[in-house]
Amino acid sequence: MSAQDDDTLFAELRAMWRDADPVPDTLVERMIAAVAADDLNHEYALLTLIEDRLGAVRGDTDALTLQFSDGTTSILLHVTASAGGLRRVDGWVDTSAAEIVLVQGDEVETIRTTSPAETGRFVFDEVPPGLTTVRLTTTVGGEERTLATPRFEL
Repeated sequence: MSAQDDDTLFAELRAMWRDADPVPDTLVERMIAAVAADDLNHEYALLTLIEDRLGAVRGDTDALTLQFSDGTTSILLHVTASAGGLRRVDGWVDTSAAEIVLVQGDEVETIRTTSPAETGRFVFDEVPPGLTTVRLTTTVGGEERTLATPRFEL
């Protein structure tokens, strides 16, 4: 077969499939949207401010509760002020996490690492105020995944 015969054959095949099984009108737009939205839940964790209390019932402590989720894994953080203007971060994850990392700073990053208990609970003590990100590494279905929270202020 020559190249011209191939071109003719392929043109006839395209015409046959176009008539027998046409492409849905919205397929291209749906595919573009699906590709654009793919993996967004891993790139942008949902930040939900659950509770923001200033001034607890006893004392002048500040407390903040935050929840982050990527649709598969959720992390709950409860931040309280401790002595000397530092913060205590109590957290819970709903899946087994191998490692939880707290990162602070812009130019020089301060990194603290911990592993949660079997219940998913973990603590970071004596954390200075500032912009913070929490990352946790989980294994879901044999696949290692990382959930990184958006930056938030302690």
